[in-house]
Amino acid sequence: MVGYTREVARRIFAQEFRESNLSFKDGDDQYAPQYLLTPTGAKVNRIFIIGTLIEKEDIGADSEYWRGRVTDPTGSFLIYAGQYQPEAAQVLAECETPAFVAVVGKPSTYTTGEGDVLTSVRPESLYIVDGQTRDMWVLETAKCTLDRLSTLDGTSANAQRAKEYYNPDTGHYSSMVAQALHSLKESY
Repeated sequence: MVGYTREVARRIFAQEFRESNLSFKDGDDQYAPQYLLTPTGAKVNRIFIIGTLIEKEDIGADSEYWRGRVTDPTGSFLIYAGQYQPEAAQVLAECETPAFVAVVGKPSTYTTGEGDVLTSVRPESLYIVDGQTRDMWVLETAKCTLDRLSTLDGTSANAQRAKEYYNPDTGHYSSMVAQALHSLKESY
């Protein structure tokens, strides 16, 4: 595709990601990009997370299909990788737990029969990283989250839509950021 640029991978903490359930397409075309709007107004087509891979399991019946749980200071992300994410699946298969991992992927939502929305990430890439890299991600993600919170009362379409849909408690997300930053002090 001429002129095609990838969407920026957004930094989102696990707690906010798990509390997100508004997904939509930008346009009516079947190839229009799919987004997840978070309570702080992040419009997410791709997500960038770094955390601790604490568990992994091959849940595939006929072929390898890996499920992993990656934690950050606010909660955990579920990641799923199989034949369409071969590099990520291979890293999951070979990696020992626990390990710090960096994941860039697509957010995915699934609505249960009871109407609950479950979020997960389909990794485009997955790498083993060190603790310092994880700590830098926590700092940067805290900054990104606070920036979104400060513009939530603004006029951007994403902020307006997030406010109307979620009616987010900014104190709740400020506390989440404080919890994440506090975890860094505890580890030193």
